[in-house]
Amino acid sequence: MVSNTLHRYQRTGHLHFVTFSCYRRQPKLASVGASMAFEESLEQSRGSYGFGVLGYVVMPEHVHLLVSEPVRAQLSTALQALKQSVARRLALRQKEPFWQARYYDFNVWSNHKRIEKLRYIHRNPVLRGLVAKPEEWLWSSYRHYQTGVEGAVEIESRGPHSTRKPVSRDFQVPGGGRVEVRAIPGPKNATRGTLISVWQDQLYSLGKPDRCFSPRLRPGFYS
Repeated sequence: MVSNTLHRYQRTGHLHFVTFSCYRRQPKLASVGASMAFEESLEQSRGSYGFGVLGYVVMPEHVHLLVSEPVRAQLSTALQALKQSVARRLALRQKEPFWQARYYDFNVWSNHKRIEKLRYIHRNPVLRGLVAKPEEWLWSSYRHYQTGVEGAVEIESRGPHSTRKPVSRDFQVPGGGRVEVRAIPGPKNATRGTLISVWQDQLYSLGKPDRCFSPRLRPGFYS
């Protein structure tokens, strides 16, 4: 529960570690389609409001972000637009809210804190027992830091990996078997929607699986 005395410090030039949850902590982001929709909305919001995404993870019932302050609006405005975009995609006809009200915001003022929060973000699926290693969780920025591969969301890694590489996602579908879904990202200023649509279309052609198990991303298929 978020305290009523929560203070936010924005327009400080700091990075922000942000957490927000689905309504009553329900696993509304547990499906493939929901996770993809969140990533697409995050990328669109990043471009629209001009903030950098240094890290993220989409968990079944909540989200962690490490972002810079937007150029075109307050961070609170950008996050509200992001949450509304996801809700419109996934819960347009539902009676209950998609998101829990408000969000947690921690100002990250040092490089030490930046590294600490990134590690927490990427290890969250492991700590929850969802996967054995961070790279096995499909819906996070970990693989960009590990390999330099860009996925649905452009990451400001501030590291040695700065070029976009061809990307593929390997899904194990319910009922047995695996499918390798390949797509080549466009230039860095292009929308990621096309890439997401390719993954979605190929998954849906296999019978619209609701979940993926032990997903892995495999870079370099078109190098």
